[in-house]
Formats: sequence, structure tokens, C-alpha cells
Amino acid sequence: MNVKAQLKNAPASDIPLESTSAKQLAYLMIAGFDKSFRRFLSITKGAQKRFESCQWTESIQANKERINIYEDYLSDVVIEIYQRIHPHAQQENFWHNVKDAFAKLTANHPQFELAETFYNSVIGRVFKHKKINNDWIFVMPNSCHLSGQQRHKILNHLNVEGTVEDLFAEIFATYRFKVEYDNLQGDLNSLEHALRERLTKQQLSSVTNVDMLKPVFFRGKAAYLIGRIRMPDASLPFVIALQMTEEKRIMVDALITKRAHMSFIFSFARSYFMADTDYPAEVVSFLHELLPHKKSFELYMCLGFFKHGKTVFFRDYLTHVEQSDDKFELAPGIKGLVMAVFHLPSYGVVFKIIKDEFAESKKITRDHVKYCYNLVKTIDRVGRMADTHEYIYFEFARDRFSDDLLNYLLDTCASSVEVTETKVIIKHLYIERKMTPLNLYFQQEEDPEKVRSAIEDLGRCIKQIAHANIFPGDMLHKNFGITKTGRVIFYDYDEICFMNQRQFRALPKSDDPFAIDTLSVGPTDVFPEQFEHFIVGKKHLKDLLKELHGDLLKPEYWQEVQQIASQGTMQNFTPYPPSLCFTRNYE
Repeated sequence: MNVKAQLKNAPASDIPLESTSAKQLAYLMIAGFDKSFRRFLSITKGAQKRFESCQWTESIQANKERINIYEDYLSDVVIEIYQRIHPHAQQENFWHNVKDAFAKLTANHPQFELAETFYNSVIGRVFKHKKINNDWIFVMPNSCHLSGQQRHKILNHLNVEGTVEDLFAEIFATYRFKVEYDNLQGDLNSLEHALRERLTKQQLSSVTNVDMLKPVFFRGKAAYLIGRIRMPDASLPFVIALQMTEEKRIMVDALITKRAHMSFIFSFARSYFMADTDYPAEVVSFLHELLPHKKSFELYMCLGFFKHGKTVFFRDYLTHVEQSDDKFELAPGIKGLVMAVFHLPSYGVVFKIIKDEFAESKKITRDHVKYCYNLVKTIDRVGRMADTHEYIYFEFARDRFSDDLLNYLLDTCASSVEVTETKVIIKHLYIERKMTPLNLYFQQEEDPEKVRSAIEDLGRCIKQIAHANIFPGDMLHKNFGITKTGRVIFYDYDEICFMNQRQFRALPKSDDPFAIDTLSVGPTDVFPEQFEHFIVGKKHLKDLLKELHGDLLKPEYWQEVQQIASQGTMQNFTPYPPSLCFTRNYE
């Protein structure tokens, strides 16, 4: 009898338990995971219909719902465990047996890696995240994924015997939609022209394989077809970007073949994709081959498996710590008023802890800060807001901390920091991608063109966040980072709010320099004319901001964006350069 098959469609409460053994508890957990994954896929599968029907509001809601289902099913399993046993009354060996039984159940499971993370979450919830070792949870994976074993289940292999146009025609015959194309022949011509510009005749004639991921990647108002062209001595990854016209017809917007541009599509500052697959490990493995500079945990997160992405990150972090010897330091830049931020210089993330007390200027609470950081995960980050990942009881080696850093953390975040002889335990923290703070960038960068470009992108960043219905609040340039590719990203969220939660007002004119002190100013009032005094500091930067984005300093601009946001319309921000977009002058 196939017990797993029986459990797959059975609610956890129907599992036959005469007395709850370790094996039966493992069955309960795998059943809970399977139900959560089926719900995850159910929402994901609906993405194509939402795209075809231009149901953008429903797409926003589906994204929020999919993010929240993990916690819902996790809570159900934990409650069921407490109804059946007294977890803390069990011997330690009992829980070791539960883990062993679960490992056997997932040995051939198509989502074995996600199931292990779900198990870790259950144990973490039951034991308040104080059993983070491999005897209790899967700190290291139980099974090693050998990429390629399930590759045939996630790829379409296309015919390479015909012409370039034949190749693209086969692609659109394979990936079908219940919506007409605006001008398919024109799009085929554009795709052929673009590919011939990027590959020589000799390269095109030497193509041996064209492989494409079966799932279509949906996000926002776009859909993406992802594949790879293979030649004897090279390969070319590619993405075909699809958009909807105003007439609700599909158009091919661009062919992306540079890894740098593909990286923008898979950015940590964008919302998660909806891509229907039963084999996430294999999909991530293929994507990693296309984008080798992206770490596996980033790719899992891009697919919406952010909980497992956290697990893979932790494993990557442990490996890096073992292979390095540098010490943690305060992160470069101005110390935050709400967060204490430190980093390991050799590693590409920062660690952020909410301080116990905030500066007088911060009229917020700890719970409000947590709300804001959670909000960012559920909204459209439009490529301008860094994804953050929340951890509970994160352990560091004590000898990697200097006394100065540790004393600073204990002075500012004592309620979140626990120190033992060998460990520093942070009870609650956020992890975020490391970037160069924009204020430091302006201090260090001497090339005036690069400075101008950064100011231009800073204004563009603020505008795009606002069009996504978020007012950034504290827009000091120290709260923005700049990536290696020159893209400006916002990363300080303690004062964000929806656009309708602020009143954008003109600054009253008066000959009295102290008139502002006598104004009737409400707690939600904002005066955009004052932005120039704090977004950037030095005069030449202010002048650039006025030149490039003077409208940001006018209340009328913000009121207009506020009106647009109030309509609840999803904005469309393409994650690749406009220069790649095909012209739509087909005859």
C-alpha cells in the first residue's frame, strides 16, 4: 500500500493514528506540506488565465494570498501536533526518530527540498527556533539533488533543422494562449532580426539544441518564455518577453539575451514569479546554468519559494563562514535611527536588528516597523525595493564579533541579542542584499556622468515606488543603495505607507521666515517643496535633482500620482532597458 499516495489527498485530521508514533507524526507533517504545495500550485496555475483576461487586480491579490498560505498550513500542522501529543514532554530521541521517518518519506518526493524546509518550520515553531542543529532539523539537506535527472520533465526541446523563423514559429505553436496575438508575423520578424544581430551566420548554423522551460513565468502585466540556444563552443540564454496591448492582444515586447539584462528580470527587488512546476529543484538548477552569478537561494525566492530560499541561504552562509575568517563589522554608512546594521565584509548581505529605542524624531513602534517590512514582501516592489528575509534565533560564532560591535549591539538592541561563551544569538533580524549606500557613493564617485546617472535613477526610483502606491517616507539618500549595475534601490521601510495615507500640500508663502512654525500641520501632511533639503545634501546634487526631477518637489505631482494610485490600477514597469523593446510599426 502506498501510504504517501493515500495521504496526498487526505486532510491531516483523517490520518489514522492509534497512538501518535514518530512515523505517524512524520506522516502528519508531509501531509500538511503536500496540502500547502497543492494550494501554492493552484494559485500559480491561475496566473495564465489572469494574464489572458487582464485581471491585474486579481493578480495582485493572488500574489498576496500565495505568500500567506505557507503560514496558514504551517499553523494547522502545529495545532494538530499539540492536539495529539505534548511535544515538550517527548524524549529527544523521539524527535530524532521523527526526522528520520520524515527523511524516508521525502527520499523520492518531487519537492523533497521544500518539504524539508516545511519540516524545519514545524520544529522551529514548536520549539521556538531553539533546536537549530542537524539532529533536530535539516540544517543540511538529507538528499543531494543531482541536476538533470528530472530535466526532461521541465524542458521542451525544439527542432533546430529549419530556419530562425521556423524556430520562433515552433515556440509560439508550443506555448499557446487563449488570446490572439496583435501581429504574430511582425513579432516573428522582429525576433528573427534580433537574434541574427546577436549571433553570426556561423553560430546560427552550428546550433545543436534549443531548450526551453515548460512553465511560462508570469509577473505583473508580463509573461516570459525562458530558454537556451546551445552551440558546440557556447550557449546563449534568452528570454522572450510578452505584454498585453490596450486592445487585450498579446505582443512580443523584447528578446533578452544578455545575462546582465536577464539578471534585472530576476532581480531581488522585484515581486515573485508565478511559474507552474512540480520540480522546483530542477527548474532552479536550469536557471542557475543560465545565470551562474545568481545564487540558488535567490532563484528559489524569485519563484515564490521564499521560505526555502531562506533555508538555502542559511546553508550558503554556513559554507561561507567556514571558508572565511573575517569578522563582522558595522555596515558602512550613517548609523540608522531604527535599525542596527552589520555585515561580514566578505559576504554579500547585511543583517538588520530593530533597536530597543528609537530617536525622538521617529514616532513609530517596533510592531509598526515589523508591519512595514512584512508589507514590502506582499506588494509589487517594481524593481526598486529590496526583498528582506526575516529570521528568528539566528546564531553567529562569538569569536567573529569584535568587542566594539558586540557592545554596540548590546547597547542598542539588548532585547534581541543573547550572548554565550561561543555564540551570539539574534532573536529577531532581517537579512537584505548588500548595496553601496547612496550617500557614500556620492562621496566616493568622481565621475560627473556617473553621479548624474545616479541622481537621475534616484528620482526614477522614488517615482516608480510612488506609482506602485507606496510613499517611501524617509527619502534621505542614505536610505537608498546603488547596485554594481548602477541601479538605485530603496531599502529603509520604517516610514513607508500607502499613498492615500498622506496629504501632499503646498508650502504657504510668507515674508516671515518662521511662518512654517505657526502652520497648522497635521501628522499626515507632507510638503514636497521641502524635499530638496533632505533627499540629497550638497548643492550640486540638489541642482541635479531639480534639473532631472523637478516635479518631485511640487505637490501637484504627488497629488496626481495619488489620484492614479487611488484607482487601484497595476502599473507596468518593464525590468529590461527600453532600448530592447521592439518597435510597433508593423504594416
